[in-house]
Amino acid sequence: MQAAVPSRVADGRPFASPKDLAYCRRLHRLHGTTYYFASRRFPVEMRNRVDALYGFVREADEWVDNPGPMSKRESALRLKCFREGLHLAVQRGIRPSEPTLRAFADTVIETDLPLSEPDLFLDAMEMDLHLTRYETWDDLLGYMRGSAAAVGVMMSWMIGAPRDPQTLGAAQALGNAMQLTNFIRDVGEDLERGRIYMPLTEMAEHGLDAEFLERRQVTDEWRAFLKFQIARARDLYAEADAGIEQIPAENRLAVRLARELYARILDRVEERDYDVFSGRARTSRWEKMQTAARMILGR
Repeated sequence: MQAAVPSRVADGRPFASPKDLAYCRRLHRLHGTTYYFASRRFPVEMRNRVDALYGFVREADEWVDNPGPMSKRESALRLKCFREGLHLAVQRGIRPSEPTLRAFADTVIETDLPLSEPDLFLDAMEMDLHLTRYETWDDLLGYMRGSAAAVGVMMSWMIGAPRDPQTLGAAQALGNAMQLTNFIRDVGEDLERGRIYMPLTEMAEHGLDAEFLERRQVTDEWRAFLKFQIARARDLYAEADAGIEQIPAENRLAVRLARELYARILDRVEERDYDVFSGRARTSRWEKMQTAARMILGR
């Protein structure tokens, strides 16, 4: 049945239609406010690629984080089929059934992206189905290699950055910095899903544990712990900065803007006195526009 579907190999046309690309763009705009705002500073071709990447990672993430009536077994099966659909599209030219996968497969083929990176991302999504705690920072980094660093590598590949180890390492650092920023910002939301992404051994060093988190209290111990994590995130952003300079000039502004706006979430956490339980720290639309204008003017 699947073999009878028109393939890219047979007719040479892209898998994705304009409607597929529009669907990815809507997902990006709805769920990735900061990423979407920054990505509109890319040239049009790059925007389509970034929207396709966002659609790919968002759809898989939704099956894990917001599965609705789906069981974990059903979510795992969907991830398995998603992975197989991508491989069949890229390796055999078989048209995927999902709009996000059609758009992403086109981008993988156009950029010659190794399938090992999206595979690492899907590995991390599968981990989320059964692993809800991380003992050490190294354990968390293992998860983030798929959930965050792989996204940084894929993004770097798609916007034409050099593919040397140093630049790709910086892309991984930026992915990890943004992911750690998310973990810091979303402690309260993750608790509602039964997950803790803060390293348990480091929490223990500050006199904290899972039961403390459930009480959702801001204490001196919690402030000290989050200060440590925020400093780590800022070190990762600094590590990423050298790689941003290697990005082609026409694509550099969008990445710089995303990096700047995401790092500012850490400032908002500090301004909230490290309260990540009662609401989400975020940058305003006005702040985004001001920052973009300043960067465009070279200030």
